[in-house]
Order: sequence, then C-alpha cells, then structure tokens
Amino acid sequence: MADSVGASSSMFMTRFLNLSSPDSNHNRLSPTDQRLLAAARDDNEEMILEVFEHEGGFDINYQDGLGNTALHYAASHGSATVLEHILSADECDVDPINRLEGATPLHLALKIEDPELRLHIVESLLDAGANARIKDKAGDTVWDLLSVNDTKIKALIRKAEAEAAVSMDDVASDDDGEPGSGSGSE
Repeated sequence: MADSVGASSSMFMTRFLNLSSPDSNHNRLSPTDQRLLAAARDDNEEMILEVFEHEGGFDINYQDGLGNTALHYAASHGSATVLEHILSADECDVDPINRLEGATPLHLALKIEDPELRLHIVESLLDAGANARIKDKAGDTVWDLLSVNDTKIKALIRKAEAEAAVSMDDVASDDDGEPGSGSGSE
C-alpha cells in the first residue's frame, strides 16, 4: 500500500511539473535549458557561454515549473556575470513573472544580502529596462520592498523611471499644423 501511495505521489508530481510548463509542446526541460538554469544559479560563465554557443537549442525565457527563468535565478542568486550574458540576449524578457510569488527578477534581486552585489544586480536590471512598478502576488512593487537604507537603489529606480518617462514623452507628435513628420527635420 505504501509503495502504491509513493508511486502515485511521484506520478502526480511528474504530471504537475509537466503540466505547469508554460509551453504545452515542451513536456521536459531540455538538457540545454537545464544547463542555462544551472549556469544562472551558480554564476557559471563557462557554462552559459557553452549554452549560448548551442545554436538555437535553448530558450532564454524558458520558465521551469515554478515559473522561474534563468534571469530569475541569476538575479536571486546574485550571479552577476551570468546575468549580464542573459541580459545581452536579444530575446530576453527582463520582466518575466514567476508563478510562486508573482515576482520579477527585480523583486528577487532586492533579497540579496550583500548591499554592493544587490546594487549591481538592480542597476543591471534597470539598465536593461526592468519595470519597478510591477506588482507581485502580495501587491508589492519594488518600491514597497525597499528598506529606508536603500537610498542608492531608490535613486537608481527614480532615474530609470524618469528616463522611461522622457522616452515616452520624446515620441514625436505632429500637432503644429505644419506638414512633416513632427521630427523637426526638413
């Protein structure tokens, strides 16, 4: 009886992990995707470079059963070197949301204990365009998770948000009644 319960439990977990995959055609984690996630957790630059050399054989935004991507793992583990490689990938989504907490990599980066490493990871994510206004499952944005002492990170977020606002305001509008594109060029 105990063996059948254990086998049944094991089958359930296997099915759960397979069904929770975001891509219904992708029932298992490919060896290359496994290496991508491992490189992110361990800050293994050699391994991430090997993954990147594997032509077309991996998904930079692959989500495991918990909804974590390599970027989530690199951010939460303080894997600065690998994080930079991940962010350099053209297809990299900087704001993926995991299933467990509804957290983005930026949310997770704030949990890094080393203040200098936390600052570096947050700065890298913000430079790549991470959005500090996304709410997790608890309804918290990155702003809500900051401590009073996180003045440098607060300044970085304010700067990133101001730059994003300027970029949106910078979109040319043609409301001056003159012919042309609104770009100011003739």
